[in-house]
Amino acid sequence: MFVKPLSKYNKTTKERYSLYQLCESFRLDGRVRQRVIIGLGKLEELPTDNQTIQLGKRIEEMLEGKIQMLFSCAGQDVERLARHFYSEILKKHRYDIKGDKQDWQVVDVNTVKNKDAREVGAEWLCKQALDQLKIGDFLKTSGWDEQKIALATTHIISRAVYPASELKTVSFIKENSAICELTAYDKDKLTKDKLYEISKDLYSVKDRLESYLSRKTNELFDLDDKIILYDLTNTYFEGRMLNSKIAKFGRSKEKRKDAKLVVLAVVINREVFLKYSNIFEGNMTDSKTLKTIVKSLSASTSFSNRKPIVVMDAGIATEDNLEMLRAEGYDYILNPFSFSGILKMLFFSLTRQIIQA
Repeated sequence: MFVKPLSKYNKTTKERYSLYQLCESFRLDGRVRQRVIIGLGKLEELPTDNQTIQLGKRIEEMLEGKIQMLFSCAGQDVERLARHFYSEILKKHRYDIKGDKQDWQVVDVNTVKNKDAREVGAEWLCKQALDQLKIGDFLKTSGWDEQKIALATTHIISRAVYPASELKTVSFIKENSAICELTAYDKDKLTKDKLYEISKDLYSVKDRLESYLSRKTNELFDLDDKIILYDLTNTYFEGRMLNSKIAKFGRSKEKRKDAKLVVLAVVINREVFLKYSNIFEGNMTDSKTLKTIVKSLSASTSFSNRKPIVVMDAGIATEDNLEMLRAEGYDYILNPFSFSGILKMLFFSLTRQIIQA
């Protein structure tokens, strides 16, 4: 499809001028022929040949339905004329439109307003990560239905994007985030109590989920856990925690002698993927936790074919612990630097899940 100029002569004014036609080439009986789709007039609004060529291409795009008119890269004059001639072609039935007939409307983008705008970037990225890890498939094998999985996915992603309390998380989802559109969970049914309940359900499958993720991340990224790092930290509760079985008074790393604590222990590999975690009583000394962790690691399928090197703080490396590591077949390295700050960040949100423990 192309724009063809026709030279004309006005006998009265003795001036020459051009009329333009939109034409289409086709082959008939082995010969190339042309047909006129519509006359375009003088096109005085388009002073350059380049604009005339753009007009023909723009009308062709509209007739083929390849590009939405709202996002055209043509100039304003070209776009306006293209819309006009496109409408005339439709009215006069001068061209067979491919596909369904389209009804285009002109929109002044300066008058467009939006409401209920929501964030989706970070949520989409987290959703893609969960899909790659196939956490939904794992939860299905545990007997979870689609609605429960959708709620769990909503909660996990929301806490990753906006780490806050359950009450604030609900407000974030309903007022700012488009996460429910991604997980297909009705945000009007979301309450803080449902988030508390799904947290408990997730915690009930924590050990199996961690073991699954340990294997899955190794498969996805082709990792070999030759080195693992082990450390602990603790965090305190503001409340009295009378019903908790593991919240105890102990030596707070944040100098909160007045508050009950829990000890958070974690094992990570050198790529900082989580391998194992546990929550101990608040008065548990660091050195006494290692035996429990080593037994769990030995039973984990992620380490069944190898014994990784254990990196730990000097405070954990008592004589009994070192002897126990050697007996279990683990090599070890004493880490002179503490990475408990990382653990604090990783496990701060987990403390809420053990309130009923």
